[in-house]
Amino acid sequence: MKIGSLISGGKDSMFAAYLTKKEGNELVCLGTMHAENADSYMFHVPNIRLTKLQAESMVLPLVEGKTKGVKEDELSDLEDLLREMKEQHEIEGITTGAIASQYQKSRVDAICEKLGLKSIAPLWGRDQEGIVKEMIESKFEIIIISVAAEGLDERWLGRELDDGALGDLMKLHMKYKISPVGEGGEYDTFVINCPLFDRKIEIGETEKHWDTKARWGWLEIKKARLVDV
Repeated sequence: MKIGSLISGGKDSMFAAYLTKKEGNELVCLGTMHAENADSYMFHVPNIRLTKLQAESMVLPLVEGKTKGVKEDELSDLEDLLREMKEQHEIEGITTGAIASQYQKSRVDAICEKLGLKSIAPLWGRDQEGIVKEMIESKFEIIIISVAAEGLDERWLGRELDDGALGDLMKLHMKYKISPVGEGGEYDTFVINCPLFDRKIEIGETEKHWDTKARWGWLEIKKARLVDV
């Protein structure tokens, strides 16, 4: 099956694309949405522009859309993006990194049904700790680029999501009940290397933005480039 993948730059959408391709499907394009609203219900915002580097590393065309990120209204913008991906690249299905959000999955499913596309969510309903373990075992190199939960402080920004980080996340899960995979918005990530990439993303200049009062923040990646590994 010819498929396209909705990517945000983060681990879940990229891992979903990887698993779907691994099953023998042909990954022919990527799609990403630039949302103006940092509190969008549907779309990831931090460092979204760097999906272009990921697409370049994967040697795949990237179809980009824009939305103001207003709840429900942003769905028509997503429909336009998926329609463009289908028309340009003749895809038959779309992958997403949905894990437990019924709100997001149900809306993507409905749009895909309307457009005659198969909605593919290989991570849906799976054990969250197990998903992260499998990512690490599959040689995904992931960094944390935003945090917004009890127990996650400024020191987590830029940290690699490896076995040690997962162990610490599980401790916080036991103490504060946060999602180990960040499904509740506890943290966001960026993939710098994985088996889908031809070249690794090397992070250069960064800046941490931290709100001491609200205790949340994000890592702005100001400079990055592709390097051979």
